Amino acid sequence: MTEQKPPKVSWESWIERKIRESMERGEFDNLPGHGEPIPDLARPYDELWWLRKKLRDEELSIEPPGLTLRKELDDTRARIAAAGGEAEVRRLVAAINERIVYVNSHITFGPPSDIVPLDVERVVAQWRDADPTGESGAGDGSAG
Repeated sequence: MTEQKPPKVSWESWIERKIRESMERGEFDNLPGHGEPIPDLARPYDELWWLRKKLRDEELSIEPPGLTLRKELDDTRARIAAAGGEAEVRRLVAAINERIVYVNSHITFGPPSDIVPLDVERVVAQWRDADPTGESGAGDGSAG
């Protein structure tokens, strides 16, 4: 129930009293961020700060999907080079191929994607050839 301001009491006095009473009841204790520095306080003012925060919090991007896909492909290639086994390489290739097919069939803005799905066998062969220890298939077994 919302309490109304009594007549003949200034708004400032009434609001200050309500805040003081709430503090005395502990209603402001343990709020999120209590005792932490205010983020980005020293940064210059940005009119779109709320939009940038929302995009970051929701892990959304305004990058064109074709460009984002190129970055994802580069990241996947680096992960493939560092992969510990053939099963992991195949899993990474399958995941990026699924993403490539999705973006190529759903792109709505930005430059078109000219990325084609990777050839799994070719990628696995290149991964084996790049393994300096010669143990690229060791320990893989039937895990997958």
